[in-house]
Amino acid sequence: MTKRKETTAGPKLLSGGNPQIPKGEGDGPAQDYIAAMPGWKQDVGRRLDDLIGRTVPDVHKAVKWNQPFYGADGDGFFLSFRCYTDYVQVQFLRGTSLDPVPPKGSKHPEVRYLDIREDDDLDEDQLRSWIEQASALPGETM
Repeated sequence: MTKRKETTAGPKLLSGGNPQIPKGEGDGPAQDYIAAMPGWKQDVGRRLDDLIGRTVPDVHKAVKWNQPFYGADGDGFFLSFRCYTDYVQVQFLRGTSLDPVPPKGSKHPEVRYLDIREDDDLDEDQLRSWIEQASALPGETM
């Protein structure tokens, strides 16, 4: 009798390479999402997660709708990000309240986006400022 070699496939990648990760609360699911981000996007995810954690040390993390969300425990979420084919998109849930307003609009009135492409020179000072501002606003409950 021959033994079958068991393989463990990683998370399924949805359109644009966005990892399909089961929803969950806490750092574990967020790290699972980041670990499953394809190619260069994984480094962007690690940098974002690290910057958010340094800027908001008591940040609450969760994965919902196949993307990590960041917020205050019990007070909703202020930010999420996800993979697209050519970029990682950071979503500020109350982005129209930030100064300056992040560059990309949304069909949702308050949401604004920042798209990060592979060769972009990430302005961490501006991103940190947006994270600080966003974390001080009332969060979105999901």
